[in-house]
Amino acid sequence: MMQKFEKVFDMSQPVFHNCPGWPTYELTEVTYEAINPKDGFTAEVFKMNAHTATHLDAPFHFFPEGKKIDEMPIEGFQGEAVIIDLRGIAPDTGITSEHLKPYADKIKEGDIVLMNTGWCKKRAMTKEYYYQWPYLTGEGAEWLHEKGVKGVGIDGLSIGGWGPDKGPQPHVVLLSKEVWLLEEIDFPDEVMAYERVYFCCFPLKLQGFGGAPARAVAMV
Repeated sequence: MMQKFEKVFDMSQPVFHNCPGWPTYELTEVTYEAINPKDGFTAEVFKMNAHTATHLDAPFHFFPEGKKIDEMPIEGFQGEAVIIDLRGIAPDTGITSEHLKPYADKIKEGDIVLMNTGWCKKRAMTKEYYYQWPYLTGEGAEWLHEKGVKGVGIDGLSIGGWGPDKGPQPHVVLLSKEVWLLEEIDFPDEVMAYERVYFCCFPLKLQGFGGAPARAVAMV
């Protein structure tokens, strides 16, 4: 029997012309290749880095011999998820095991962990949003791996922080274990009423890529 969900929450940030993205990437460009008044139909063109807006990281993102996004099993991008409420955490704070331990009994092997730092509400072209988001530390990443999670998501621009001393560590720890990462997700206020949800984040099938845009959806 198919499971019936009563509520579905969109947890994806939108893509649009000049939308916020990683500080060193070119801005996203969106234009029309055909418009209805002239062509009888409308068709759009967009140019953006694959790691823009809500997107997944695959091992190849950091490891040349790692799996690419199209090589990862599609069934792994869905499952039971635990929402970790970190709203109120200070900007540019490293998320450690101490932040995560209150949820230790709730996180089961094979779960997806979704961290809400409140940063999704700040999405804009500001120095704060671009450089000061809370991030997962390498130690926090090790703790999550030991819990047996299969995916980790966060609402900031990256799972790691800005700069070489903050950015690579959680990527290296988790991607080396083939734990996928989901970055710049959105948390509707309504979804925070639930500690566990059924979660899906299927990537575009971009062959040979280290990541891909994804539509993130929570269901209860």
